[in-house]
Amino acid sequence: MADKKELKEMYKSMKPEMGVFRIQSRISGNCYLYSAKDLKSLMNRYRFQLARGSHPDRRLQSEWSEQGADNFIVEVLERLEYDQDETKSDYAQDLELLRMIWQDKLNLPSEA
Repeated sequence: MADKKELKEMYKSMKPEMGVFRIQSRISGNCYLYSAKDLKSLMNRYRFQLARGSHPDRRLQSEWSEQGADNFIVEVLERLEYDQDETKSDYAQDLELLRMIWQDKLNLPSEA
């Protein structure tokens, strides 16, 4: 069994998928755009929050509660690859830029 130090190193070397995803209503067409350093985790967290009525975006939560989960699409729009430069660890600006590019592609208002 791996000791704490080995487990810590394994965790640090993990590279979860990063990128941009959207949650879109099939009924209203409203689209909510998000960027994530860990797509799978954030998408799962948002689904859980929406199901429990505790998502921080009140507008999305209201629509989700009224329309039901089956009337929403949750999909990854684009994944962000890790740099070849292993020293880079902060991708926040890259993710925000990618989100803004998708916001423009989808013709969404700037607050989306």
